[in-house]
Amino acid sequence: MTRMLGSDAILRSLEAEGVEVMFGIPGGAILPTYDAIARGTTVRHVLARHEQGAGHMAQGYARASGRVGVAIATSGPGATNLVTPIADAWMDSTPLVCITGQVYSRLIGTDAFQEIDITGITLPCVKHSWLVQDVREIPAVMKAAFHVARSGRPGPVLVDIAKDAQEAELDFNYPDEVDLPGWKPPTKVHERQVREAARAIAEARQPIVYAGGGVLNGDACVELLELIESANLPSVVTLMGKSAIPDSHPLNCGMPGMHGSKFANFALNKSDLIIAVGSRFDDRVTGKVSAFAPGAKVIHFDIDAAEVGKIRSADIPVVGPLKLALRQLTNELKTMLADKPMQTAAWHAQLEEWRGQYPYKYRKGAPGSLIKPQLVMETLRDITAGRNDVIWTTGVGQHQMWAMQYLQCDEPRSFITSGGLGTMGFGVPAAVGAKAARPDATVICVDGDGCFQMTCQELATAALERLPIVVVIVNNGWLGMVRQWQDLFYSERFAETHLTKQVPDYAQLAEALGAAGFTVDHEDDLESTLRAALEAGRTAVVDVRTDPEENCYPMIPAGAAAVDIIEMPDEEEVPS
Repeated sequence: MTRMLGSDAILRSLEAEGVEVMFGIPGGAILPTYDAIARGTTVRHVLARHEQGAGHMAQGYARASGRVGVAIATSGPGATNLVTPIADAWMDSTPLVCITGQVYSRLIGTDAFQEIDITGITLPCVKHSWLVQDVREIPAVMKAAFHVARSGRPGPVLVDIAKDAQEAELDFNYPDEVDLPGWKPPTKVHERQVREAARAIAEARQPIVYAGGGVLNGDACVELLELIESANLPSVVTLMGKSAIPDSHPLNCGMPGMHGSKFANFALNKSDLIIAVGSRFDDRVTGKVSAFAPGAKVIHFDIDAAEVGKIRSADIPVVGPLKLALRQLTNELKTMLADKPMQTAAWHAQLEEWRGQYPYKYRKGAPGSLIKPQLVMETLRDITAGRNDVIWTTGVGQHQMWAMQYLQCDEPRSFITSGGLGTMGFGVPAAVGAKAARPDATVICVDGDGCFQMTCQELATAALERLPIVVVIVNNGWLGMVRQWQDLFYSERFAETHLTKQVPDYAQLAEALGAAGFTVDHEDDLESTLRAALEAGRTAVVDVRTDPEENCYPMIPAGAAAVDIIEMPDEEEVPS
């Protein structure tokens, strides 16, 4: 045992957990811990410009590395600014440990300066939280926090530590094990359920794998790929699952859902067996649930029993770690198929017909016309082709959907976006966090002008912390996805969605924040400018002025069935 302050105990706990980077901003109630940072730690601290940015950086770090992300903030507004990334991490199952300072224990409940009940505020969107008022609790609480964040279905936890607990002394001894009798995530799968799943797959004529973000979170990409290849199973992949199966793989049918392809939506909805793996039947995928895949049986693999059957009843539920479950399923299926191959040739022929019939399409611009946002994605895709070191992050909106449609991701954890919460402003700080996790990677944030203005101050973090990222702004001068809904469903009443392309000047703003700034107005300059930004060797921003009237298609209207998908009028379509 070593005698030390509670603030030092926090850092020694992080070191014991193997934490390499934390993201945060100091303030009064967390100041003792920052003083401990000044005294020395092996954990790199990245100084964000806003606590929301720090939280999204921790998310980007976690999503790029597969490890727990750490964010740190003071009490009051520092803590409340972390609520959005905590909620985002909750929706997208991202493992986070958020550490906040709290006022002195004797002041709790008195409405002291910068006091807020952050454990109460975040109760609906954390896996667990702790309010630490006794310095002796710090080691055990920190051990438990990391264990809960990473085990079972990953997610965020909160550790709120009173200032006097940080200033008090303790005999520090970091525990080897956690003592959480009520926390028992599944570690095995039921063999009979796996066997039934294998039998159902072997007998199916039109099976489809429906893969989600749980595959990435469960580190089960290799096992999923082995499964689909061993049984020649076609697959659709959700927005959160993108990169779990290589986009270039012939069995990958793309993304279903609101802005997925007609091909992928038909593949999912016309199947006779859905093998859901780490996916949760989100409303953006199912559309009208009562009309979703009406002829399909469902096998649902998930680590979280609460998700199985929550939205769509599972004929065969399989609860447990996906890595283990998929490995066992593949072994069972190989044995069954050795004697009797699957009869799916007609299904594969139908899928290939749909693949050719329903590509993503957009209107090609005439020479000298405004740049099409889809062309931006295609150009980015082409100039990074063949590289396995690229990590993409995005904001939320039209640009996010175009990135999903056109960017090619063949390596796991190479596409990082906000899914369930749909948090605008996610892209830039998430890119900084991803760069901290993978310093040798080329990290590119595809952002919208609306999203960029929400967190662009974190460019200063990227520049000063030597975590260079490239931000490509799809600048249409509007809150594009909201404008699209106003266009299609609100009789073109464009209320408060026009941002303008001129204010701010994004290239000049980038320069002011320590980054290189570029502006592209013409298609002829697009590729060369993007290449220049990628080769700048420092944080760079490319303001690409795009067509403001371009809508994102295909699109399933809210409340419609997934097969009732809107495409661009035929006379205006040009295959991409």
